[in-house]
Amino acid sequence: MSGPTRRGWLGAASALGAATLLPGCALQPDQDHTGPDAPEAGPLARTPRVAWIFSSGGPRGFVHVGVVKALHQLGLRPDLIVGASAGALVGTLCAAGVPAEAIERAALGLQPWELVRWAPGSQQRLAATGLASWVQQAVGGRPLQALPTPVLCAVQRLRDGAVLGFNRGHAGLAVQASAAIEGQFTPVTIRGEAFADADLRMPLPVRLARAAGATRVLAVDASAHEDRAPAGAQRYRESDLRKRALTAPDAALADVLLHPEFGYWVSMTEAFRRRAIDAGHAATLAAAPALRALHAG
Repeated sequence: MSGPTRRGWLGAASALGAATLLPGCALQPDQDHTGPDAPEAGPLARTPRVAWIFSSGGPRGFVHVGVVKALHQLGLRPDLIVGASAGALVGTLCAAGVPAEAIERAALGLQPWELVRWAPGSQQRLAATGLASWVQQAVGGRPLQALPTPVLCAVQRLRDGAVLGFNRGHAGLAVQASAAIEGQFTPVTIRGEAFADADLRMPLPVRLARAAGATRVLAVDASAHEDRAPAGAQRYRESDLRKRALTAPDAALADVLLHPEFGYWVSMTEAFRRRAIDAGHAATLAAAPALRALHAG
């Protein structure tokens, strides 16, 4: 598949062309969100013990849906969820108490062009404002701090590259910022600062969970298995190796690391989505003893 499809959950939309996008534009794509519900990073009300970390990964992020499905079947619950990009989307839905079956139905049915809009005047030309609206509806209009499970949406502050975890304010905007793929989607401006996808800084944000006080961490890495790259994939393998260097420091800090395998090439077809979901589900159930121990006590 093309580079954009491999890079972001919504990246496939940029390759589909204007004719396939929903009609309409993102009004004021560079709007500075300064209201009382603007997302922000702040201290958690309680120190978490068990944290689930969902990585970025583009269409590979469908694997998180299967992981959540299996974790719910095992009767496990976290004290904190931390997600980046695709992981922030799935993690926020999970934190909001959306049933795993409903998350799976959405993952199989949603199309990228339903979530993006043209952004006239923006350098990137696309904005994921449809994603923000969809998420806000899915969580019942609640802000992040009102969700049943605390959640951090990992974002990169473009001014200095710092990675922060939004845990308060408008849930849809927080997920939009976390999924604003650098160079493809318009960054989200909040209180004068531009925020984008943290994929190029911290695609597996275990350190955010540890900084928040989490003592037990399950991390789900949705990235490709670069050692299994097929012939003709050298260009993509180089990108995968760069990402492995970014995930390694956080993977080493996880107590349980899941890195499901479901093939190297990706797409947005239903068959691929099901394969990714099934792989996440199977890998999680296979790790059930370790996961139960992680959550015990």
